[in-house]
Amino acid sequence: MTESLRPGGIAIAGPTASGKSALAMRIAELIPVEIISVDSAQVYRGMDIGTAKPTRERARVPHHLIDIRDPEQGYSAGEFSVDALRLIEQIHSRGAMPLLVGGTMLYFRALFHGIADLPVANAEVRAAIDARAAKSGWPALHTELALRDPAAAARIHPHDAQRIQRALEVLELSGRTLDEHWQAQQPMSVFGDWNFCSLESDNRELLHRRIAQRLDAMLTSGFADEVSQLLARDTLDEHSPALRLVGYRQLAAAFRTGESPGDSAARALYATRQLAKRQLTWLRSGKVFPAGVRPLKVDPFDLPTMERLPRALIKAMASP
Repeated sequence: MTESLRPGGIAIAGPTASGKSALAMRIAELIPVEIISVDSAQVYRGMDIGTAKPTRERARVPHHLIDIRDPEQGYSAGEFSVDALRLIEQIHSRGAMPLLVGGTMLYFRALFHGIADLPVANAEVRAAIDARAAKSGWPALHTELALRDPAAAARIHPHDAQRIQRALEVLELSGRTLDEHWQAQQPMSVFGDWNFCSLESDNRELLHRRIAQRLDAMLTSGFADEVSQLLARDTLDEHSPALRLVGYRQLAAAFRTGESPGDSAARALYATRQLAKRQLTWLRSGKVFPAGVRPLKVDPFDLPTMERLPRALIKAMASP
């Protein structure tokens, strides 16, 4: 395509297995872009299979914020926001268009709405919360959360251990609820010329089928071996950020307990479906993209529309 494009960029958000990366690569075939990964799992080195890293695609198009942390390290939404803003400026300076692609909605929110001053993870506090959960169960801690932060509890399933733990951790470390932190943030003002796309489908059966196919492919490609190699590192345990990721968490638990491969795969599949459900809830909440923005909503299983989408997104970026 040869039309002049205004400065800005394109942001594509969607649930896991919705075809975000394939869409990004089709855009890259039409205009010069550099892709900024919005994925809290792909930041980790040595975790390629279970995070579905775009290995071949990286050889064709520049990708950023992939393989930037060791599995022992964390990577917060605030850190992502700072890094992404820096990269956007650098990509513009090279005459290319930044293309934000991913499904970590908290990262998108931090970037578009500003950085909430959330406390960093604290291993001691998390261990104490885990100990209480081991004794009383996560639903009991969810009940406690409902008393201390009702808004967060309403958004979190009683068995969502990771999110319950984080909400309680924030309360313990800061004395403030998650919403109180988010309300204190300052919105970003650099996205006025951007185009936003949200991949959303009401066809849960098709999404679940695609998730199952992708997990099967990961397991066939050696996902379990990848987790085994991580567990062999004496610097990692169940509290490490990398081993709390969906899929990795379930397979790692199976290695520790002796659970059968079939059962662990079933639990990983269920957890991935729940992740996709949360991602769609985020997208439909109106809290992901900048305030006042109405993203282009596209069903990723509507093949004719998906075929036209790359050119439509680029056309919307054309200078008047």
